[in-house]
Amino acid sequence: MTGTPDLETYSLKSAAAAEIPAPDLPYEPPMPKDKSAGIGLIGAGGISGAHLEAYRSAGFNLRVICSPTLGNAIKRRDVYFPDAEATDDVAGTIARTDIDVVDLTPHALERQPLIETALRAGKHVLSQKPFVLDLDDGARLVDLAESRGLVLAVNQNGRFAPHLSWIREAVRARLVGEVHSCHTSIHWDHGWTAGTPFEAIDDLNLYDYAVHWCDFLTSIIGGRANMVFATTTRAAGQKARPSLLAEALVGFDGGQSALVFDGATRFGAEHRTVVTGSAGMVIARGPDPSTQEVTLTTKAGLSRPQLEGTWVKEGFMGTMGAVLQAIETGTPPLNDARGNLEALALVFAAIASSHCSEPIVPGTIRSLSAAQRR
Repeated sequence: MTGTPDLETYSLKSAAAAEIPAPDLPYEPPMPKDKSAGIGLIGAGGISGAHLEAYRSAGFNLRVICSPTLGNAIKRRDVYFPDAEATDDVAGTIARTDIDVVDLTPHALERQPLIETALRAGKHVLSQKPFVLDLDDGARLVDLAESRGLVLAVNQNGRFAPHLSWIREAVRARLVGEVHSCHTSIHWDHGWTAGTPFEAIDDLNLYDYAVHWCDFLTSIIGGRANMVFATTTRAAGQKARPSLLAEALVGFDGGQSALVFDGATRFGAEHRTVVTGSAGMVIARGPDPSTQEVTLTTKAGLSRPQLEGTWVKEGFMGTMGAVLQAIETGTPPLNDARGNLEALALVFAAIASSHCSEPIVPGTIRSLSAAQRR
């Protein structure tokens, strides 16, 4: 019979690809030419250490560390920026004339009014994720920033993790052609959250963790997502209150994405991201987000870029570096808040879907509270 595949093709056996040099892509954290812009960090909790370590390494001009608990601000100051001021005066920090950028790390409910106050004071803002808990509130803040010519960005540090940044740049360079799938499977132990404040977060995986991967997905497919179907469940024997297992299927024009989060993997770990397109496939794989091997396969052959950096250090350098570069150039940063609203729309849709067991159109669920009521 004509057209019948041979046994090698039928058995899905792939042909060996020739090794070729990896393309040189601009995956490194964006940096401004001038690093003198004054930064004020508000919130000296756990995550602030990652911010400060990255800023110190990058040579950014951190002038103030502010916390309602002065002792926390002093401790952070003494470790990372001994010449900076430590204070508990939030309003005074925002009002300072030597502060150009306000970096806000408090939780979302406390952070939103601070974002607005800082914007009205004429400050550029880097907001911790998740940006807001309501898409309409987020759109209003974005409009406010744009009306005043200010940068409003989100600390989605995964955008600048070396492997995800390289994949994104490969997509932007059309090396994989038109993207038709983006599949992520993450297997790690999130059981450490038992007995911590994280245990109080409903929909922990989809709300607090999946936002990174939803943000990455939107960075390579834009606004093409049209459906989300998600499930969550408790793993057998898990101790933490929230479900540690979550999956989300995202449909988009011309493709689909499966996001799998297995937070109950007590032994071993695996983080894998696969993006396929009409012209190639790129894979990142490793035991954690900072230890990843990347391969790109196209018609020309297989390449293995040697990447430097980690998710945390380079990721946090990139989020602030993008803000400072945007101020310098007058162009929106890669992590601008308007684009991040697309990622939050996916997160809210996924949470709603996991509650009602139905597919949800992204953007139809406008807030976290609405998602949790489904």
